[in-house]
Order: sequence, then C-alpha cells, then structure tokens
Amino acid sequence: MKRIVLITVAAMALVAPAVSAQDKAAAGPDLSKLKNPAGLTEQAPATYKVLFDTSAGKFTVEVRRDWAPKGADRFYNLVKNGFYDDCRFFRVLPGFMVQFGINGDPDIQSHWRGAAANLTDDPVKQSNKKGYITFATGGPNTRTTQVFINFKDNPFLDSQGFSPFGEVTSGMDIVEKINSESGEKPNQNSIQQNGNTYLKASFPKLDYIKHATIQK
Repeated sequence: MKRIVLITVAAMALVAPAVSAQDKAAAGPDLSKLKNPAGLTEQAPATYKVLFDTSAGKFTVEVRRDWAPKGADRFYNLVKNGFYDDCRFFRVLPGFMVQFGINGDPDIQSHWRGAAANLTDDPVKQSNKKGYITFATGGPNTRTTQVFINFKDNPFLDSQGFSPFGEVTSGMDIVEKINSESGEKPNQNSIQQNGNTYLKASFPKLDYIKHATIQK
C-alpha cells in the first residue's frame, strides 16, 4: 500500500499547475517575440491609444494609422510586446524634442539593428507639430524603433521625410518635464552595446518608461 501511495504522489508532481488567462496577462508580454522583428507585423487598428507610465508621470499618445500606416503598425507591435518598457529618454533637447526607443537589453536591441529590421518610409501627411510623435531615421527607409515627440512645431522636419503617426492627447505637461540635464550626451552606440547598464551608471537621473500599454 505504501508503494502505491508513493507512486501516486510522484505522478502528481509531474502535473504542471494550470495557468489561467489572468495569470498569463499579469506575467506580461512574451519578450522572446522581440527577437524576431519579421514576426511582429500585426496590423494596428485604425486608431489606438498608448498610455505611457513614466518616472516623470503619465501621458497618452493617440495613433492614427491613416497618417503613417507602416509607422503606426510598427509602433503598435513594439508597444504590445513590451519593447518600450524600461526604456530611457536618452536624448532630451528643450525647445526641440525628446527621443527614446533603444531597448535596455542589448540582446533584444541587437535584433533591431541593420537592414533586416528597417522599415520603409511613409509619405509625410502631417507636419511635425508640438506633441506629435514621429520615428527617428538615419536616412531613407531606415526607421526601426526610435521615436521622438516634438516639444514645439518643427515643420523643417517634414521635408526631411519625418512622418508623424500620432500625437500626445493628454499629459503633454508631463512630456515637457522629462529630465533634460543630460541633453544628448548619452552615446547611442554605448546604449546599443550596453543598454541600461551603461545608462544607469553614467546617467542615473534619466527619466524612463515604466510601462507602455495599448488602451482598450
């Protein structure tokens, strides 16, 4: 009888506990998906909102797919899969813009460098007005993950191919409070190679994104 009981207990130990949908949601997105840019191509809704919970406070961005469909889709997939969580605002230029979008984990970020992750351009349909959000580029068809929010109207960016895909609809005062004392001193190559380890050690006062979430 004892032998039977022992076998039963051992068998029970092999059965994994059931994981509810609520538990899965609480665990957050599957970050392994971020290592495959080619797989993150879900089409975004016509409009959607993203809530940014940051160390400076909360702000909301409303994205319009008709403004820049490729950019809107890329941003949707990045936010949905947790790319911007724990990202630093590494370039903050008062009177111009604030930039973010290099992942704090160099392993994840490495998959978003180079031609394989590049996004082809959208035609510029909206001007770079105050509060508008736009992908950064290094030239034609080089958008990847970095974006910036305009602190003021910057129409000179329009002719350079910078295509806004959304705007801050609430909390622009929070955006304007993002710590700017480091300006553009953080070295982007160092961020790419060493991520938040480099930024926390060299620029510990940078504001950052706690969570960015798609709003239902």
